[in-house]
Amino acid sequence: MLRAILAFVLTVSFSLTAAAIAPIEKQSDQTALYREILDRLATRHYRGQDINDELSQRYLSTYLEMLDPMKSYFLQSDIEEFSQWSTKLDDLARRGDVTPGFIMFNRLRDRLLEQLKANIELLESDYEFDYSIDETIVLDGEERQWLPSASEQRDYWRKRIKDSMIRLLLNDKEPVKARELLIKRFTNQITQMEQRDSQDVFQLYVNALASLYDPHTSYFSPRTTENFQINMSLSLEGIGAELRTVDEYTKVARVIPGGPADMQGILKASDKIIAVAQGDEELVDVIGWRIDDVVRLIRGAKDTVVRLELIEGGSDSADSTKIIAIVRDKVKLEEKSAQSKIININQNGVDLKLGVIDIPAFYMDFDAYRKRDPEYKSTTRDVYKLLGELREENVDGIVLDLRNNGGGSLHEATMLTDLFINTGPVVQIRNAYQQVSRDQRAMMRAAYTGPLLVLINRLSASASEIFAGALQDYGRAVVVGSQSFGKGTVQDVTGLSSGQLKLTVSKFYRVSGDSTQHRGVVPDIKLPSLYDKAEVGESQQDNALPWDNIHSVPFKPMPGVKQYLAALTAEHERRITSDPDFVHLVSTLELSNSWDAEKAVSLNIEQRRARSRDWDKQRFLLENKRRKSKGLELYADQKAWKSDNKVTEEEDDESLSEGDDKTNAEDKIESIIDKPPTTESLIDSENDSLADGETATAEDDKEEEDIAETDPILQEAGHILADQIRLQTEPAGKHMLVNAEKVEK
Repeated sequence: MLRAILAFVLTVSFSLTAAAIAPIEKQSDQTALYREILDRLATRHYRGQDINDELSQRYLSTYLEMLDPMKSYFLQSDIEEFSQWSTKLDDLARRGDVTPGFIMFNRLRDRLLEQLKANIELLESDYEFDYSIDETIVLDGEERQWLPSASEQRDYWRKRIKDSMIRLLLNDKEPVKARELLIKRFTNQITQMEQRDSQDVFQLYVNALASLYDPHTSYFSPRTTENFQINMSLSLEGIGAELRTVDEYTKVARVIPGGPADMQGILKASDKIIAVAQGDEELVDVIGWRIDDVVRLIRGAKDTVVRLELIEGGSDSADSTKIIAIVRDKVKLEEKSAQSKIININQNGVDLKLGVIDIPAFYMDFDAYRKRDPEYKSTTRDVYKLLGELREENVDGIVLDLRNNGGGSLHEATMLTDLFINTGPVVQIRNAYQQVSRDQRAMMRAAYTGPLLVLINRLSASASEIFAGALQDYGRAVVVGSQSFGKGTVQDVTGLSSGQLKLTVSKFYRVSGDSTQHRGVVPDIKLPSLYDKAEVGESQQDNALPWDNIHSVPFKPMPGVKQYLAALTAEHERRITSDPDFVHLVSTLELSNSWDAEKAVSLNIEQRRARSRDWDKQRFLLENKRRKSKGLELYADQKAWKSDNKVTEEEDDESLSEGDDKTNAEDKIESIIDKPPTTESLIDSENDSLADGETATAEDDKEEEDIAETDPILQEAGHILADQIRLQTEPAGKHMLVNAEKVEK
């Protein structure tokens, strides 16, 4: 059978290779721009580097990995050919010559288009996969070598398509439907690649060089610069809709609550935008366009009109369309703002009401601030208002949730710290010339002096670590969670003749003198981490700057929580051994980690089915164990458990996405921790759109959460804070005093 398979794949016609498609050419202004970027890196970056042959070799290796991380498209012969530049890229960089970057990208594009079209031809043929033979595939590019021949590449792709088919079949997809879905995916990937342009290639090639300085240095093309500014300010001027590409169409994934489109009520999720016009101008057909180009047409100044031609949601026919007009306005992205809620904790028969403030980022609308807009957006202003609201609710203490907060504005980290400590230094900053600045200080009396807990995880980074580290050093709050990311560097965004350069210019140091770089913030009380720190964190990043320390700066610790840490830890350890929800979380993480350890994936469907059944069985047993411990009714069988919890097999959202070997968690990491933004939506750099047609309702928002089940980490943090409140001598009411004279920041 294997011989028959190989015979087939060796005879697959590759005449459907990329139809004559012109190579992407470098632009004349890119030579000067490349030299401009190199000069900025050499003169302003915190880490000085020699531009030499050793750097050239690393540059080549990094760029090839960026182009083909799974080692799916390039052949070993391509790599050997590209080695001609291994000691020349440094010399070419000095001259501003980006030619090798374009040659290698065009080769990648040709290989990719050829392979994807061959994949489609295979799926459209009557070829039948044999799911009974015992063979495996390794998908992780770091575990594989470049493929030595075209025949081995074809066999690798046969296995990869087979793996995707198995995933879909195990999700109860019909074989024909599974093939159609994969064909659709490959077709979409072809379209996306054919839409790449010179600006994309230049940005990728330059960022391969920038990443050699450190992981957080990068070039933003003009296209990505606008989205970076939107992410920082949490506002834009447009219609307020999140878009994504589906087939050839730009589809509305979500209408942003409170935005112009939402207020006018004429644009709906699932509508397809097929043409765009400015005011009364002629409609421009946008079918097949890059999504960022469509976004550029739709965005515009406040009070201007954009007209959209739509295929209404649910219809696949372009024969029946309608044209709507929307008046653009300022769109505030409130979902990315700080939010609060209240959780109730019962300990020893005593009910405590705790406020939780979720801080997803340290944001500030610098442009509005400079214009003295009294309504400018900032983390500190939002949190200050939430503190006042929680005071009115008479909460007994507050949890500041910084999980997944990848940082943002240094200014905001300092100002937010000022809400919780009295006057004193917040962070030290050392530049490339070893000069230390201590200008970032808390200037006023604390706005909130009550019981406080800071919750962090492995994705809490940068400004989050400054804030958490300062409150920990001052003894102001118990820091709970998992060791943070370890991004202790400062980036400056500087304008270029085209686009912007974000480069590392300084390092952060806590008031204690310790850097947050590499080590991050170690919590006072550790909780389980959803992320393996051996895989995720600054210490795992290529070319990360090292940890070090400097002299501490005089500061006055507050009479805070350090004296209670031993007792709090003992209570925590006692509780987690018997808390059913917490035990369930730990057991589930251990199960998941054990399954993730396998490198090779079986392509025998019965083995995969048995593995899937075992996975469900283990999760089912863990859930019933949790329910038994809580005195809840047990599920009679797995069917009842799945039905009640809408449990499905892991969705195959892959072929994998070509050129991407990352898990969903790793994708999230890249979107959170200081990465150049993409242009996938009108909102931000994350493609976190709801499913087609899905909208959140007011009833959904009001539905009470069972925090113990949905978020055991937060539940345990609440218990730790409750322990702290019990141990402290001051009455709870005294803690909620907010200084009326505190100036809003």
